[in-house]
Amino acid sequence: MATGETGFDDVTYDLVSVQYHALKAGHDYGQYVRDARNAGRDDIADFFEKVMSEDSARAQQCHEFIKELSKSDESGPAVTS
Repeated sequence: MATGETGFDDVTYDLVSVQYHALKAGHDYGQYVRDARNAGRDDIADFFEKVMSEDSARAQQCHEFIKELSKSDESGPAVTS
């Protein structure tokens, strides 16, 4: 499996990246929900909550894939001798 500049295989790096961005966005969406509720726009707040839930599920799926890869020799830093 190819490794990028990080020393980790590309798939693991990609999963960690998607997981990070999903979790970061989920954190930000909490403020968006509050903003929409404060503006009296429950419909928009509900939309942001749905998006937040989707990102949470996305982050969880990445986590499961990363755990699976970490149990095999398909992830982690490249070992050089």
